[in-house]
Amino acid sequence: GGSGSPKAGGGPGVRTAFTELPEQVPDAISNKKRCVKVLKQELGGLGISIKGGKENKMPILISKIFKGLAADQTQALYVGDAILAVNGTDLRDATHDEAVQALKRAGKEVLLEVKYMREATPYVKKGSPVSEIGWETPPPESPRLGGVSSDPLSQLSLSIHRDRKTIPLKMCYVTRNMAVSDPENRLLEVHSPDAKHTVVLRSKDSATAQAWFNAIHSSVSDLIPRVIAEVKDQLGKTGIAGSREIRHLGWLAEKVPGENEKHWKPALVVLTEKDLLMYDSMPRMKEAWFSPLHTYPLLATRLVHSGPTKGSPQSGVDLSFATRTGTRQGIETHLFRTETSRDLSLWTRNIVQGCHNSAELITEIKTSCTYKNQECRLTIHYEHGFSLTVEPRDGALSKTIVQCPYEKLKMSSDDGIRMLYLDFGGKDGEFQLDLHSCPKPIVFIIHSFLSAKITRLGLVA
Repeated sequence: GGSGSPKAGGGPGVRTAFTELPEQVPDAISNKKRCVKVLKQELGGLGISIKGGKENKMPILISKIFKGLAADQTQALYVGDAILAVNGTDLRDATHDEAVQALKRAGKEVLLEVKYMREATPYVKKGSPVSEIGWETPPPESPRLGGVSSDPLSQLSLSIHRDRKTIPLKMCYVTRNMAVSDPENRLLEVHSPDAKHTVVLRSKDSATAQAWFNAIHSSVSDLIPRVIAEVKDQLGKTGIAGSREIRHLGWLAEKVPGENEKHWKPALVVLTEKDLLMYDSMPRMKEAWFSPLHTYPLLATRLVHSGPTKGSPQSGVDLSFATRTGTRQGIETHLFRTETSRDLSLWTRNIVQGCHNSAELITEIKTSCTYKNQECRLTIHYEHGFSLTVEPRDGALSKTIVQCPYEKLKMSSDDGIRMLYLDFGGKDGEFQLDLHSCPKPIVFIIHSFLSAKITRLGLVA
C-alpha cells in the first residue's frame, strides 16, 4: 500500500483508535467504498474486534485490529472502517449480534466492503468501562486452551456486546491480597492465564467478597481436570519435561524472598509422576511446557509445614506450606500459599504421595564417591538399602565393601559441601564418603525412600 497504509506488525499488540490517529489515515480513503479480501487464519480468525450495530444507532465499526493477524496482514484495513457488507451480505442495518454471526459464517476467504468513517472515530474511542477491560490475548496454539470457544473471532473479541465482557475462567488465578492491598477485605483478583492481565473486583462488604470469591474459585477449580486432559492431548506422547503424566496443576501464591512479609507472586505449579515443575504463566505453545522456570525431582523434595503467616487471607488460618529440595547447589526452599484449606490439603497430599510414588517408581539411585582413597559406587535401593562397591579396574569383578538394609542405619549426616557420613553400627564405624559435590540430593533421597517405606508399612497413619 501507499505511505498511509497501516503497518502489518508481527509483534503482539493491538491497533486501536488510540494507537492509530484519524489524521494519519489518508484523505483519499475517507468516505470511499473499498473492497478488501481477508484470508481467515486457522487461529485468530479475522483478528478484529467490532463495535456498533443497529441497536446503538451506529454502523458496524472495526474498533481493534490485532497485529500480525489476518486483517492486519492485508495492510488495507483501518480502525474506524465501517463494514458495509461481508461476502455480499449487507450489514448496513445489522445489529451487533447479526454482524458477529455474519463474520463467523463467512468461511476462509472473506470479502469485506468497507468505508472509512472519520466522524465515527470518537465512538470507536469511547470505550465503556467494562468492554475496555484489558484482557486481549490472541488465541493460543491449542484453540481449546484459554479461549471462550473454538471460534477464533469470538475468542478475540471476547464477546464484547455494549457494556459486557466475557472472561473465560479456565486457568485464571483467583486470589486476594496480591496485586493490591485490601485492608477492608472487600476485594478479589482475577489474574489471566498468561499472567499479563488482572481484574480487581470490589464488593460492598467482606461477606459478599468472600461469597463471590468462593463461587469463582470453585468454578476455576472444577475446570482443572478438563485442563489436564487438554494439555495431555496437546502434548501427545511426548509428555511434559521428561515425565509422562500430569498428576495435578494449578496456581499458588509464592513468597518472594526478602524482608517484605506481604510480597507474594503467582506461580503455576505442575506435579508429574516424577517432578514438581514451576512456570510463571500458563504455557500456550507446546515448547513452553518443556522449559519450566524450575524443575525439582519429587524424590529429592520434602514437604515442610510452616506456621501461620501474617499475610494469610483469613487471618489466623494457616494456608501456607513450604517445599525443600536437595540440589547440587544446596537446599532450595519455596514457600507457597493456597487459597482455601481444601486446596492446602489437596496440594500437600499430592506432594507427599508424589514423593512416595516416585520412590517406588525410581527404585534405585547410584552415585560415584571416594572412600578411603578408593573410587567407589554408592547404591541406595528402595527395597534393599545401601551398598558400597569398589569400582572395578581392567575387567576385574567389583568388590562389595558394605551392604546394609535401612534398619541397620543408625545415623546419617553431611557437611553440606561434599561429605556424607553413614553409620551402620558395625565394626567399620562411620563411613565417610566424599561425593565430589553437594550431598544434599542424596540426603533427601535417603529420607524419601525411608519415608515411603514407613508409609507403606502402615506405621504412619
